[in-house]
Amino acid sequence: MIGWIIWLVGMILTLQAVYEIWLLDVSVVKRIIAIILVFVTSWVGLLFYYLFARNRMQSWLS
Repeated sequence: MIGWIIWLVGMILTLQAVYEIWLLDVSVVKRIIAIILVFVTSWVGLLFYYLFARNRMQSWLS
């Protein structure tokens, strides 16, 4: 049961991060690469995104 809840929270946070990255005003290729990196790195990628990259992603991908 707890494993399912952790998986669900991770999936919700991943989908929210993907949505936020998709709304950035940069090229589609850069957005797709960033989204793939968040998926591949799983929890580490999510932590990095929400703690460090969320407010800087637009300038990094420009």
